[in-house]
Amino acid sequence: MTAPGPTSRRQRLRLPAALGADLGFLAGALAVLLFVQSLVRLLLLWRNWDLGAGVPLVSLFHALATGVRFDLVIAGHLLLVPALALLAPRGLRPRILWVGLLTLATALILFAGVVEPDFYHEFHTRLNSLAIEYLRADPATVSSMLWNGFPVLRYLALWLALTLASGWCYRALARRIRPNGVAASWPWRVAVCALVLVLLGGAARGTLRFGPPLRWGDAFHSDFPFANHLGLNGVFTLAKAVAAADPDRGAAWLRAMPAAEALAQTRALLLTSDDRLVAPQHAPLLREHRATDSGADNIVFIILESFAGEFVGALGHPGGVTPEFDRLADEGLLFERFFANGTHTHQGMFASVACFPNLPGFEYLMQLPEGMQGFSGLGNLLAPRGFSDLYVYNGSFTWDNQNGFFGNQGFRHFVGRDDYVDPRLDDPTWGVSDEDMFARAAAELSALPADRPFFAVLQTLSNHTPYHLPEPLPFAPVRSGGAIDQRLTAMKYSDWALGQFFARVRGEPWFARTLFVLVGDHGFGIPDQATDIDLARFHVPALLLGPGIRARFGARRATVASQVDLVPTAVGQLGGSFVHQCWGRDLLALPADDPGFAVIKPSGSDATTAILAGDEILVRSPAGVMRLYQYRLAPALAAVPVERAAEDARLARALTGYVGTALRALKGNAVAAALPAAPVTRHVGSAGRASADGEPRS
Repeated sequence: MTAPGPTSRRQRLRLPAALGADLGFLAGALAVLLFVQSLVRLLLLWRNWDLGAGVPLVSLFHALATGVRFDLVIAGHLLLVPALALLAPRGLRPRILWVGLLTLATALILFAGVVEPDFYHEFHTRLNSLAIEYLRADPATVSSMLWNGFPVLRYLALWLALTLASGWCYRALARRIRPNGVAASWPWRVAVCALVLVLLGGAARGTLRFGPPLRWGDAFHSDFPFANHLGLNGVFTLAKAVAAADPDRGAAWLRAMPAAEALAQTRALLLTSDDRLVAPQHAPLLREHRATDSGADNIVFIILESFAGEFVGALGHPGGVTPEFDRLADEGLLFERFFANGTHTHQGMFASVACFPNLPGFEYLMQLPEGMQGFSGLGNLLAPRGFSDLYVYNGSFTWDNQNGFFGNQGFRHFVGRDDYVDPRLDDPTWGVSDEDMFARAAAELSALPADRPFFAVLQTLSNHTPYHLPEPLPFAPVRSGGAIDQRLTAMKYSDWALGQFFARVRGEPWFARTLFVLVGDHGFGIPDQATDIDLARFHVPALLLGPGIRARFGARRATVASQVDLVPTAVGQLGGSFVHQCWGRDLLALPADDPGFAVIKPSGSDATTAILAGDEILVRSPAGVMRLYQYRLAPALAAVPVERAAEDARLARALTGYVGTALRALKGNAVAAALPAAPVTRHVGSAGRASADGEPRS
């Protein structure tokens, strides 16, 4: 028997050819996946170049390099399945199967990559639960909005071209790296498969080190939000949003501070000398508030779609976009540092009207079971006191479950899209124009019983993609030379329609006894994001216009405030005392030295939160890192980081306590006012009709 020589030993140690070909195919597929994801990241950068214009190149390159780590996470997960096929005697054969599966997976990545640049341009966040909520809420409406507002065919053509190119690459790999030779022995297959799984497992975790896997907070490397977001991967953030959608919402906030300490922090923030706690053992903030009689009998909230403070002339921004609002501001009390609690109409509605903040995990409160509680808002405070009610909207009340939510909050009289007769414009996506809405609102308000006070909510919609406006416009379109001229033209149209409404109702007998509250539901992004939270998306105007307001309280207030302050402030002008559990305060009853505060959070699963007080903002990043800034809103948005350890700690405690207490109250069914809600029976107004179940119809 002849002993094996060196050549035969080398042959036994040499990687079998068939297995080597499979490894080559996997390596090539990994390269294609990384290239495709880097390509769509560059597409995101190109579409949003205005946001990156002020970012140093070194930060952009750092973001692109960081992005490869997140791309590896997606590629690693996708290649785990073909890696397991290495255990089979035939390995990755037939190749056509894996070419097809990889092409399909890449097509999905590319679809997200082609959709995301405009999503980011609109919301300044990577794909997250907001995208899911949009589709889940009303796919037909969202599809119409996309078709009418974006170059869908061009995007589909780009997606198809990139998908075909990717499929060609996988096919070329399969042809060039052909499996040959006999099947590898099982020890070889097990050893190679184990090694590949370890490497791909490390890629899927984003690291080969022991410890936590790659998290989205790891992309936050600079002072520039866009650079931080650029390093992320849209498929990664969307997958994380889906995985985080569980009943244990907000659990980290509940663990961050003991309940008793959080409650003490929250009460210190909200209670004033005019408040007396009612049943403090059962409801965290239920209190009796001593109100002021301003001479107002009625309250009208006007919620203005996408009415960004950055383009309101009365707030110090030239451009002539809001001449009507500016004239109204000369008659009332304007809040200069006012903020939306969220960045989506959904949050603007429940914060403004139901007086409850936008909380982590509950950004779509009106659609969740917890939203079935009777909040201490405008309807549930005033309907039991004999007030008539009215809610007028351009669109359908089924959107965002408005009919169900507000029907449970003391509203009975709804006028929506199907109740308009011969509107000047009926957009196929959203509904009638703002001038149609305001004309109908004026008629409905004047038709309310003259012997009863009333509260009303009027909500605009024209300043929303796809920005369909009646033609011809009553003014020249905005021509600033920027990319948002169409949006600013729509904002100016909403402002014009607002002016038409006030011109129509000034002569009505109820006008002089009515307090009007004008507020933006949210702003929209601009290139200068200033801080780690996109402050321009939250800054909105808030104006109080009514009997005695300007004479008694002045023309302007620099007090920081948010939408949850509107209900207690407005109801506080009706005189007498009232019991409520709002998560804001009566802004007109604050001491002169109170800087005010606002707690804000973006829509969707973006975990960034912030608290503002005076001219400071403390931002909590998704990784839990706190950062303090000193900010300025006018004449241009700006912020600089500051080091103030005591202030940082104070605001951090206030933010943690407020969010934690609100979450506990919401989950514990302890958010309602002591007063009972009005019966949930509904009808439409004098100019409309309703079905037996209260749903509006034409």
